[in-house]
Amino acid sequence: MGCQPHHLLPLFGCFCLVFFSRCVSTMVGTSPLLSVQPTRGLVDEKIQVVVRNLPPAFSVTLHSLHHSEDKDLWEAFGQYTSDGQGTVTVAKDASLGGTYEGAEPMGLLWSMQPVPGSRTGLRLRKMDVLTPLVVHISVYSGHMTEGFSKQSPLATVVTERWYMAPGVCRIDIEEHGVRGTLFLPPGPGPFPGVLDMWGGGGGLVEYRSCLLASHGFVSMALEYLSHDKNRISDIDSKTYFEKAFRIVQEHPLVMKDRVALFGLSFGTSVALNLAAYSKDISPRCCVCISGSHVLPVNKSISEVFKKINEDRYKTRFDEEGCVVWRDIILPIPTDLGEKVDMGRIKCPLMLVVGEDDQNWATVESAKDMAQMMRAAGNEHLLTVLQYPDAGHLIEPPYTPHFRASNFIVQKTRQKVIMLWGGYTKPHADAQEDCWEKSLGFLRQHLYPSHDSVPKAKL
Repeated sequence: MGCQPHHLLPLFGCFCLVFFSRCVSTMVGTSPLLSVQPTRGLVDEKIQVVVRNLPPAFSVTLHSLHHSEDKDLWEAFGQYTSDGQGTVTVAKDASLGGTYEGAEPMGLLWSMQPVPGSRTGLRLRKMDVLTPLVVHISVYSGHMTEGFSKQSPLATVVTERWYMAPGVCRIDIEEHGVRGTLFLPPGPGPFPGVLDMWGGGGGLVEYRSCLLASHGFVSMALEYLSHDKNRISDIDSKTYFEKAFRIVQEHPLVMKDRVALFGLSFGTSVALNLAAYSKDISPRCCVCISGSHVLPVNKSISEVFKKINEDRYKTRFDEEGCVVWRDIILPIPTDLGEKVDMGRIKCPLMLVVGEDDQNWATVESAKDMAQMMRAAGNEHLLTVLQYPDAGHLIEPPYTPHFRASNFIVQKTRQKVIMLWGGYTKPHADAQEDCWEKSLGFLRQHLYPSHDSVPKAKL
């Protein structure tokens, strides 16, 4: 295993790079000043955006622009009017229109959407965590809704948003047939560990694990739904996940009795199955986002997907032709052979549910899980976070919301537009709240004491 140390500039903190524009004819003798603090920070860190030196009651539009790794352009914008001192402060002043409205400190990030004319079904995801999300924030004269590329901004600031804090180490893992990426926090440790599992889209997704390491957890992003057909048999059984858990657990920087499972969507199904039935591993706690306990118990991954495919006749389509899967596991079965016996859970469990989840029946699943744990006498281990009007893809904060996006179906490799659900503003609020509470939950159950929790250094 080779370690690839991070290579940020030495100073990663509250810089404020202020760019001056040429004077505007309506601003006699003055140039607007745009500041963004910090210009380099973690993706879950808030920014402060302020425009000064404007005339009082002057209309401006603040605009953000990102060129993604897939070569697509993403933008957000808000329309503002300066106060009596000629200042716009995004954290407290209301956007009067645009991709977000009201006083929204982070609206320029969470309300990003593809620029008009882009390809359909796009989703913004960071695949190379060794590089930042680069966002250009600009201020334009007047209230604009389009044509930003054809106008000259009054001022622009270039910002960098990182998943990887300075000193975090990224290690490729290929051991005992297990493939993933391990992220180590800076410092001597020891640290708690997290095995991080994404959902049915498959592949290796690193950015959440990287951000967890930036907050003091040794975290391994696990590939378990491989796009490589030659590897499918290697990862088909529960032992694959147990081996992955032990790779995290046995790392010399990890507290061996303080390793958690973190799953989203199908990753939640895997986490619950391990927590309930594994005789070889004992997670200290579990965070499960947008998932269900409904799956054939003690079956291989291929058998689980075979059952899902058999029930795919329950698929619906919305008025735009997007695929709706939530009915596939409804009604929630009563047979314990078709769902995880939640009475067997022996560790603290956090369930995160978006009430407008159109991809999976997470609301019904959470209700049934709570009832099962109540009947079994272990409901005291359960924490449920339920968010009205949030969808399926509850990600780290300020990630743009996607009500629907392209999706490749496992096994068939069919490309569809999947309806995830959710509405932009409540979904953004859910992501911010969920991330803060997930980190708090992990710290509470994985760190021996509050004083031992490292503070993220930005």
